[in-house]
Amino acid sequence: MNYFLTEEQQFIREIAAKIAREKILPVRARLDESQEFPWEIVKVLAESNLFGVYIGEAYGGTGGGVLDLCIAVEELSRVCGGIALCLAATALGAFPLVLFGNEEQKKRWLPDIAAGKTIVAFALTESGAGSDAGAIQTSARRDGDSYVINGTKQWITNGGEAGVYTVVAMTDKSRGSRGASAFIVEKGTPGFEFGKKEDKMGIRASATRELVFQDCRVPAANLLGKEGQGFIVAMKTFDASRPGVAAQAVGIAQGALDEALSYARQREQFGRPIVSFQGIQFMLADMATQIEAARALVYAVARAIDAGEKRIAKESAMAKLFASDVAMRVTVDAVQVLGGYGYMKEYPVEKMMRDAKITQIYEGTNQIQRTIIASNLVKEEAARKGA
Repeated sequence: MNYFLTEEQQFIREIAAKIAREKILPVRARLDESQEFPWEIVKVLAESNLFGVYIGEAYGGTGGGVLDLCIAVEELSRVCGGIALCLAATALGAFPLVLFGNEEQKKRWLPDIAAGKTIVAFALTESGAGSDAGAIQTSARRDGDSYVINGTKQWITNGGEAGVYTVVAMTDKSRGSRGASAFIVEKGTPGFEFGKKEDKMGIRASATRELVFQDCRVPAANLLGKEGQGFIVAMKTFDASRPGVAAQAVGIAQGALDEALSYARQREQFGRPIVSFQGIQFMLADMATQIEAARALVYAVARAIDAGEKRIAKESAMAKLFASDVAMRVTVDAVQVLGGYGYMKEYPVEKMMRDAKITQIYEGTNQIQRTIIASNLVKEEAARKGA
């Protein structure tokens, strides 16, 4: 199908697909097993300028946007959703800088991010503050020209590997979510250490780690936006980044369909390929249709963001919700198509099913996405009725 991509976007798709086939495919099983971070792939992505596709030309990027990022993430995830996260999670961590950074901050950090010299992580979640972001306990106290951060962040993608972290902490707990602020913290800052590295079901080539802050002093110049804007920074970041999760989900689903279709054409039962059986045909047809619908929604939302649409929370949540649910259904069906072989690690669909599950959970569970969608529907209806 023609997705009306620009020549630059077509090139991004082609180079990402080439990297996925030639560089990621040979190592995905090994890295999934060993949980080794894919630094060799980071280097290849950097050399191909894919880390800068959503960053402005003034800061070393290619001047694209969210759609460019989604295209790259989708193609990489088609082969390995876990390895693709080194790019997608860096974008999540960089979006606060892109959206709220001042000129000095952008010039200091974005060029190295765009060049792939520095990967980034976004640190919001804590053990008692996942969906309830207002329950954050990590604190940041102003002390002269610095802020002193104390607390622990949990399940941070790229944790321990990233060189730059955007961290949300409470500067005034009495104000609830309005007392949160966002900071840039560099790896190696005294008082900033790494705790437990998680042993995960899926996306095992991606590092997920605990961040520990003990009297970690960062310059006041590292504050993103203003004090009290941390929750806004986080929510606006998610509005821009959730299509990236959705693209990851679409890529994983497409990869699973690719494997299921290839297997069904080769596997014979009762003297003929199983793809000739109507039951299998209907499964494949439903899988393909769901993927196409998810991709169309993701691209539409990404284009709206790139066009400057400000009120995008509902649509961004829809893209993440729909695409991740599709990825889960499609990967489960792909395992079913392969039967007993699908359950074996020798074939990649069991890994794709494991990888797909997290897309329904991180950057806001799908229950939270439904809450966001419903609350926006109510607001829109009230505005129409003048209530």
